Amino acid sequence: MTLESQLIQKTYYQMYINEHENLQPIRVLGDAYQEELQKDLPKLTSIRFAQGEIYFHNRDFEAAIFKWESIAGELELWARKNIADAYYESGLLSNAEDLYLSIDTNNLTLKTEVALQLFSLFIERGKLEAAVEIIKKTIDSNPDYPNVTTIARAYFEEQLDWENAIELAVNEAKRTGSLEWFDTVNAYVQKGITRDLNPNYFLQALFELYNIDQNMFEELTISLWNTYKSEDSYFTWLKEVNHLLLNLEISRNNHLRLLSDLHYETYFAMINGNYSIKTLEDLVPDLLTNWLHLSAPKHTVLVSAAVLSWNELFPTSISMSVVSEAENLISETECHINELEECVNLFNGIMGWAKVHDMGENNRLNWVVEQLTDFDTHHLFITGFSGSGKSAFVNTILGEEIQDSPTSSLVVFKDNEDLNIIEITDEETTSLNDFTHFQERMDRRRNALESIIEFQQPFPFLYEQKLALIETPGLNGSHQERYEVLQYLQIADTLLFVLDANAPFGDKEKTTLTQIHELAPDIPVHFLLNKMDTIVNEQEAIRIFEETCSRIHSYLPEAQVFAFSSHYERGQQLVDLKGFIQSINDERNIADKRLAKLLFFIRTTISRLLQKRIEVENQLIESVRWNEEVVMKLNGAVNQLKDAESQKAMAITRSYRVIKESLQNEISDSVPKILQECSELIKEDSNFSTIHVELNDVMNSRVQDYLEQEVMPKYYSALQEWISSGNDEFEQGREFLTEMAEGLNSLYGEQRIKIECDFKVLDDWRRDTDRLTSRFHLEKVNILLRNTPSQFLLKSAGKLFGALSQNKAMLYNKYKAFVKNDNYSEPTEEIIERFFQQFELFEKSLERDITMFFRQPLKILNEAIEESLSQITTKQDLLKKMNTNPEMFRDPLTLFEVRLRQFEWTTVAGKGVQTTIY
Repeated sequence: MTLESQLIQKTYYQMYINEHENLQPIRVLGDAYQEELQKDLPKLTSIRFAQGEIYFHNRDFEAAIFKWESIAGELELWARKNIADAYYESGLLSNAEDLYLSIDTNNLTLKTEVALQLFSLFIERGKLEAAVEIIKKTIDSNPDYPNVTTIARAYFEEQLDWENAIELAVNEAKRTGSLEWFDTVNAYVQKGITRDLNPNYFLQALFELYNIDQNMFEELTISLWNTYKSEDSYFTWLKEVNHLLLNLEISRNNHLRLLSDLHYETYFAMINGNYSIKTLEDLVPDLLTNWLHLSAPKHTVLVSAAVLSWNELFPTSISMSVVSEAENLISETECHINELEECVNLFNGIMGWAKVHDMGENNRLNWVVEQLTDFDTHHLFITGFSGSGKSAFVNTILGEEIQDSPTSSLVVFKDNEDLNIIEITDEETTSLNDFTHFQERMDRRRNALESIIEFQQPFPFLYEQKLALIETPGLNGSHQERYEVLQYLQIADTLLFVLDANAPFGDKEKTTLTQIHELAPDIPVHFLLNKMDTIVNEQEAIRIFEETCSRIHSYLPEAQVFAFSSHYERGQQLVDLKGFIQSINDERNIADKRLAKLLFFIRTTISRLLQKRIEVENQLIESVRWNEEVVMKLNGAVNQLKDAESQKAMAITRSYRVIKESLQNEISDSVPKILQECSELIKEDSNFSTIHVELNDVMNSRVQDYLEQEVMPKYYSALQEWISSGNDEFEQGREFLTEMAEGLNSLYGEQRIKIECDFKVLDDWRRDTDRLTSRFHLEKVNILLRNTPSQFLLKSAGKLFGALSQNKAMLYNKYKAFVKNDNYSEPTEEIIERFFQQFELFEKSLERDITMFFRQPLKILNEAIEESLSQITTKQDLLKKMNTNPEMFRDPLTLFEVRLRQFEWTTVAGKGVQTTIY
């Protein structure tokens, strides 16, 4: 054991007891101490140091400290460190820390041991930042010291201090080249705790790892790749790792199969239409170059095709040496991919992108692809001019009179266990309920060619021949009109052109066949010479048949001709027809032929979508214009509705006030008369001291009877008429709103605005008027008990002279005249006020009630305005985006074309290089 090891483990005392193993160490050291004292110049330092160790191991820390405090010379700093250890063990952490920090030494071992002790002490005292700082300094100064990095890693992981843990692992991996440290880095990456670090942080470590262990290099690279895939720094990672792989000069002999898989996945994810070409142009060339160099055998053709297709659309972006290598590989390597599956995946990718970007459902194209991938069915395309008897021929084959008139749409007949009729348009697929609906649909001419009808039911002939019949409308019309009819020609495996035996094969047929050949040069064309029964005799029929065959063969030497009439015996004709169909049914290379058709539809789809971008822009502009017009009309409708509401509120409340004022005037006229008539109750023998009280009661009673028996019924009747009049006003308002809604709905093209006014308001009015007019109680009014001067004098005189008989005549005349002649204006006003007081709340709520009647229509109109404004904002934002970033639509389609070209390259793999493929 070395001296430093003894000092670290506090076993320095062992050098004194090697020969005295049977004695207690403290006794041995005591004897040595006494022996040393006998010398002239005793050297006691080392013995005291050793004694301190014994005391320390026996936890007599005070004695140990006493021994070490007197140490000088070479062991002094170790002694001070040991004293600090004793303080630490005694729990005197502050003392220990101060003493550790006071030790200044150049001895790396001592320095490291002190640092490790401080590290533990800082943790115990909760000084975590100081602990991190001291352990990092220790690693920097002495990383190879036993367990230093292990201790640091364990602490960082325990504290979830991933930043320092990652830094330690990466630095140690680069410094030591240890696979264990690289494995630790990989574990951190897989935990997802490195995702926020800049991708170039790991590049040097990867570079060094490649030269150490390529399997580990592949594993770590894949882990990092997958981590950054969902981060904003993903493209930075791709750029950095591309440069790294280029510098490593990787080759296919490295067998980095998993990394090849990841390049495959990444490349196809990048060209799926979600990224702009500007984003990809600096990434894809290097990505493809690296993929070509490290590709697994299963990817050789794919990556070579990818390099060639990218180079075609973006020349000079890839090194010519790489392009040449790709050409050599693709010419020498056979393709082992499922071409049909890849082709369908490409088509589905385009359709998915189109749907997300509001390019429509494209149901007809999806239907076409379904037909082309049905290898169990032979598609016979039946066409010809109107009047040639196509429908009669089809009915004969099907065994039913299904087509009773010329078809206006493309109709496909298939065998199926049950009746199933569907109509396919770009926007939707609709089921036609029965044969009647099918016939009605066949009679429709408007936009007929924009849909496909698929008619399925049990058809024995089709089942036996594994056949589907595709019947077109007649080919009469212009070149463009014929193109509309023939747009699905590529679905056909074979074309059967129906001729009328009375005018079999002339210039118009040749012109049409030229157009067919231009659209689908590889589709075999054969002929059905129909209506043979109309020829006058058999000899003439044979002549016409032979002449027609001769003309056809001079134009199409391989074509076959079949003579037919729907009036011939069906059984024999079907037997002959079976032989004819079998002879024209060429199943050779059917997969390659269908694949070529799929590629045709994909290419035309890309072109169509490029054109559709312009249509989408125009649709957006039209949508904005239309919504702006709608908003203008809706705002006008809102203003009209508010005006109508104000007018109805004014009319209804005014009519109510007219009733009220009329009644007030009537009461004003009647009540004074009623009160004046009470003068008849005054007699000469009346008690004039109390007569004013008696008269006041009688007056109140008569007014109460008048109001309750005459006024209130009249008021009730008037209110019912007023409510009826209000109902008429509301009906007029509803009619106005209904007309307005019809105008708006004609603009929408649907019943978007539905007006529902709140007629419950009238029910509330009826209930309130019934309740308010059912009974009236007039609180007693002071009619003759007021303190007016005249009333005061009369009442005073009555009390003063009423007992004197000679004065009664005078009082009688005065009282009678007063009661009879007073105008009673004040009491009358008070009575009117009290009568109408209970109707005040009802009157005040009239305008609010009328507003409630119109509230729902106003809400509907405002919601429609908000919806249109939202549509305007959305469409304008999309237009702005389209105009600002035209590549948003163009780039994905360009990338789909890259994929298409790539697929076309794979079809020539192993057959020699072709520079151009059509």
